[in-house]
Amino acid sequence: MVSTSGPEADSAAARLGLAPGQVVQEFGWADDVDDSLRVSIETTTGNELVDEDYDDVTDVVLVWWREDDGDLTDSLVDALTVLEDGGVVWVLTPKQGRPGHVGHSDIEEAATTAGLHATSTFVIAEGWSATRLGTRARGR
Repeated sequence: MVSTSGPEADSAAARLGLAPGQVVQEFGWADDVDDSLRVSIETTTGNELVDEDYDDVTDVVLVWWREDDGDLTDSLVDALTVLEDGGVVWVLTPKQGRPGHVGHSDIEEAATTAGLHATSTFVIAEGWSATRLGTRARGR
């Protein structure tokens, strides 16, 4: 696997809007994820990424998602269970033209159904695109 490293990875974490002290929960980890991006996130936040079983409040959720991973809406709803109000969900998908690519319209549809809205998409790491999903006002 080819990965981003050094300053590029650090700027990638910054592009996700991460800050020191934030807790980032990760869904959909597999052998194909960009490990340099993961390390950069941990370096930027000062915390290790927490997994899907984490049951405390999180600031940001990363969802690594591929075409054959199942129902994205269900995964997004699961991701929201411990996300702080106003938190951000990042859906990371293989770039267009790569195996497992998920179209932006599919992400938007799943996000809307889950009560989120897509605000931006960009290439974040070698082979991966990031789509930012913001939470709509939720009455908690």
